[in-house]
Amino acid sequence: MERIQKVIASCGYCSRRKAEELLKEGKIKVNGKIVTDLGFKVNYNDEIIINGEVLDAKEDKVYYLLYKPSKVVSSVKDDKQRATVVDMIDTKKRIYPVGRLDYDTTGLLLLTNDGILTNRLTHPSNEVEKMYLAKIKGILSYQEVKELKKGIVIEDRKVIPTYLKVKSINKNSNTTNVLIGIVEGRNHIIKKIFSAINHPVLKLKRETYAFLNLDNLKVGEYRELTVKEVKKLYSLK
Repeated sequence: MERIQKVIASCGYCSRRKAEELLKEGKIKVNGKIVTDLGFKVNYNDEIIINGEVLDAKEDKVYYLLYKPSKVVSSVKDDKQRATVVDMIDTKKRIYPVGRLDYDTTGLLLLTNDGILTNRLTHPSNEVEKMYLAKIKGILSYQEVKELKKGIVIEDRKVIPTYLKVKSINKNSNTTNVLIGIVEGRNHIIKKIFSAINHPVLKLKRETYAFLNLDNLKVGEYRELTVKEVKKLYSLK
């Protein structure tokens, strides 16, 4: 048995927060009865109706890997009418992004309607590694590299990169390209790491997510994950 909002989110209908709003508004029925209790639990055999539409908890799962462009929102909808990552995928399924990338950040982003896998990948205890290429202002010194490798305290919690390498230095533009790996999932964490040592991020791209990479995809392109890749994601610890 799971809380109803979790089941609704895992089916890709909407976020847990939105499901809670629908519950409070009396727009959800379970087995013919209106439910408003946020602690109400169901299983996947119960009939859940939202706004008159039956929720298909057994809907076929889909998995996409997108090369996210800049100036695209990592959400299902945007109240400012900006383009979202979901708009870029040609599917009739109710998919949503696994985690997020900032509006101006590019790179690898997964989208799916599989809530169970999403929860596994985004739960902090699973420590899924993500690799980013950051273009930062200023020349990163040897001492600063050592400082980063030891860990930087961000909002009272230390962040220790899993990988750190200076890829290139451009003295003319006074910038450094750094490849950095983290298992953190906090918002803007890469930007906060470099801002903490006075090197603002000018450009950011996610290169990898666990064992997945962008391969030969171009900006804005996407592909479906293979069955083998999905099984491997489920097996991550």
